[in-house]
Amino acid sequence: MTTAYDFPLRALTGAPLDLAAFRGRPLLIVNTASQCGFTPQYAGLQSLWDEYKGRGLVVVGVPCNDFGGQEPGTAEEISAFCEGTFKVTFPLSEKRHIRGRAADPLFQWLAHEAGPLGRPLWNFTKYLIGPDGELADWFFCFTTPSAARVKQAVERVVRA
Repeated sequence: MTTAYDFPLRALTGAPLDLAAFRGRPLLIVNTASQCGFTPQYAGLQSLWDEYKGRGLVVVGVPCNDFGGQEPGTAEEISAFCEGTFKVTFPLSEKRHIRGRAADPLFQWLAHEAGPLGRPLWNFTKYLIGPDGELADWFFCFTTPSAARVKQAVERVVRA
């Protein structure tokens, strides 16, 4: 059976960011962009990371330029923006395609698991993975990381 832990990524630095290293820990995987109306959600993602990393949650940002060309930067530019503007310390992968035929295998799997409504329709779609590696919940881009619905779902998976 395939789980989220079966998909390797690369960090913005080019180093491996193998999700298998987080096996047994819940993940919040989010497609991100630096020039989007939802970009301020980086602050909320960082807050979730700060609040729940001690309880096992790993937030993983996946920069993506698939929606409106809102992540045109290089790895260095993305890193500088995230760290400088939002003090991001959670893991960021290299820029990936998340929709269409070129979609990263992780996002193909997430879209399949979430069903037709759960495909990423814009930047900052969020996928919550339980400690078993299976999709526990997902949230549209409009749902902020600080929303009660997100926090309740995170509480469920960090307790599991």
